[in-house]
Amino acid sequence: MADTARLDTGAPAAPGAVTGELPPLRAVGVHAGYGDRAVLQGVDLAVTAGRITTVVGPNGCGKSTLLRTLGRLLTPTGGHVELGGDRVAGLRPRELARRLSILPQSPVAPDGMTVRDLVERGRHPHRPWYRQWSPEDVRIAKEAMESTGVADLADRALDELSGGQRQRAWIAMTVAQQTDVVLLDEPTTHLDLAHAVDVLDLVVRLRAEGRTVVTVLHDLGLAARYSDWVVVMKDGRVRAEGPPADVLDATMLADVFGLDAHVFPDPYDALPTVVPTGHA
Repeated sequence: MADTARLDTGAPAAPGAVTGELPPLRAVGVHAGYGDRAVLQGVDLAVTAGRITTVVGPNGCGKSTLLRTLGRLLTPTGGHVELGGDRVAGLRPRELARRLSILPQSPVAPDGMTVRDLVERGRHPHRPWYRQWSPEDVRIAKEAMESTGVADLADRALDELSGGQRQRAWIAMTVAQQTDVVLLDEPTTHLDLAHAVDVLDLVVRLRAEGRTVVTVLHDLGLAARYSDWVVVMKDGRVRAEGPPADVLDATMLADVFGLDAHVFPDPYDALPTVVPTGHA
């Protein structure tokens, strides 16, 4: 857990604060859903550059819908999303992929695809139609695999790997894509605690490289430990946001999750620790 000690646990500037720079990613009055089912209800969110922002909330609250809308996998029915001040709806697909990468829940790759093939796909947005695979692309893909610990798996098929190995391979692809903004939807789902920590240590590494990361997590303990900023959602709306120590408290857990819980600072690093005790 050494990487977590590098997290800035002090209160960062509020997203959208007046700093003279546009936020790298912003939702403005976003409504979205599926068919006739509305999910997001006028979400406003400004993401601070160079930080890990984690979205939490109960099942069905709109976390994944928000991430899909931010990444233009889902078109909003109202409001809009901005990437560095540009509306994402107006960006060409290749330009968007050069600036923002998204790893959705349970991504699917073609049968037999190797780790190397997957990671190299991250270079596609940077290659014009007239240029073939270059030495720079090879170097970047190799470094992405090394940084995520999958270099020794490069020639293995994805469907032969464990859940943790596959997840690291998909993250390697986003690393190779070299975008300033990275969206990760529940990157620790179906992983045991050790593999979940491995994946989140990679997220911290992305942040250390200057990336802006927005992730969705279910585990509030991991969210507290691996986030600079926490966004709490309920019923398609943002109910609270701020540093983990300010947002994750017993009152919020009762109101949003319907849980009674003890919340106290870890004696070693002062990060909030959540211990559920029952239903509120």
